[in-house]
Amino acid sequence: NPGNPTVVATARASSYMSRAASVPERLTRVVQTFARLPGVGEKTAQRYALYLATADESIARELGRELAALRDYVRPCERCGNIAETTEENTVARCAVCRDERRDRTLLCVVARVQDLLAIERSGAMRGKYFVLGRLLSPLDGISAEDLPLDALRKIVLDPEGPVSEVLVATPPSVDGEATALFIARELSPLGVKVSRIASGVPHGGDLEFADQVTLGRAIEGRKNFG
Repeated sequence: NPGNPTVVATARASSYMSRAASVPERLTRVVQTFARLPGVGEKTAQRYALYLATADESIARELGRELAALRDYVRPCERCGNIAETTEENTVARCAVCRDERRDRTLLCVVARVQDLLAIERSGAMRGKYFVLGRLLSPLDGISAEDLPLDALRKIVLDPEGPVSEVLVATPPSVDGEATALFIARELSPLGVKVSRIASGVPHGGDLEFADQVTLGRAIEGRKNFG
C-alpha cells in the first residue's frame, strides 16, 4: 500500500540513505527501522542510528535487551487493553489499574488509545476503571462498528462481580471521536447503564478570540453554576 505511513517513511529513509556516501547496509536498515516510528523523520532516524553505532557499546546493547524484553513481557491488559507487564512466573497480563482494589468499579472510562488513558491518569481526576478501544469509527480508514471491541466492553459493564453503573466516554472531540461516542451510547443504553461524555471547551489559559466556533459552543453548552 503506497499510501501507508510506514511504507512511505521507510521509502523516504531508504532514499535519504542512498544519497549518502559509503553508508553500511546494516546502518541503512537501522535507519529505515527508526523511520517507521511515529514522529521520527529521515534525519532524526539517521542521528539515532549513528549515535548507537558510534557511542558507548553498552548503550546499544542495553537498548537491544530492553526492546526484546519489552515485546516479551509488556502487552495489552487482558481486561481493559491498557499496558500491562507480565513475568515468567505470571503470564496473565493485568495492568496496575485493574489490579487496584481501591478503584471505583462502578465507573468505567472508555478511551481510544493508551496514550489517552495515561493523560487522564496524570490529571488524577479519574478514580474508576478504564477500557481502551484501540481505534475509532472511521469510514475513510475502513474502520466500522464490527472492528470495535463492543463485546468485551459489554462484558465488563455487566460483570456480575462488579457491575458498572456509569460509562464515561472520553474519546477525542473529533468527527471520528464523536461518532464513536454516539455509537457506544446507543449500544450501551439498553443495558441500563448511564453513559456520559467528557466536557470540552476553552482550555485553561486560552484566549476566547482564538477559539473556534465548535469549542466555544461546547464551552457554553457545558456551563455550570458557581457555588
